[in-house]
Amino acid sequence: MSQQRDPNILIFSAPSGSGKSTVVNYLLERYHFLEFSVSATSRGPRGNEQNGKEYFFLSVEEFRSKIESGDFIEYEEVYEGVYYGTLKSEVERIWARNGVVVFDVDVVGGVNLKKIFGKQALSVFIQPPSVKALKERLIARGTDDLVSIEKRVAKAEVELTFRSKFDIVLVNDKLEECLEESVKLVENNFAKYCK
Repeated sequence: MSQQRDPNILIFSAPSGSGKSTVVNYLLERYHFLEFSVSATSRGPRGNEQNGKEYFFLSVEEFRSKIESGDFIEYEEVYEGVYYGTLKSEVERIWARNGVVVFDVDVVGGVNLKKIFGKQALSVFIQPPSVKALKERLIARGTDDLVSIEKRVAKAEVELTFRSKFDIVLVNDKLEECLEESVKLVENNFAKYCK
């Protein structure tokens, strides 16, 4: 990927249900220099998700074709037949506008992106207060059946072991406090954009 400058990159990762997307959306509304990199996935939309907004929804065949074409910076088969990936075209679009790229990705994707971008990226792990609280949040969401929730909770227990691979860990016990901490994080690390 060609790059004309050293852009800043902000990576958010967390076990599903930790409140990561809530934090990311709050920051995107507050800071106009932050721009969301829309990931691609081969899973179907959940709830009110729209193609091109939350994700680019691709068939497994389309996703595999893009892998073969080298269209991804990184990708992962999160569950069997369910891929997630970061498109080069999204990052290039944001860099062309001199924006700060914001990634909202799963934990392995976050670790991979940090390895790829190194010091030009700040990686943030959003941690739930407990696995029990996480399960309760997933049930309250009402977007998944109990079998899917059990799978996600089991995966979360593994993902929590990755938190030390991130630059910053924010515990989302009380949402208001987590949002305040995320604002401080942006203002301390991206001060030149906040003016």
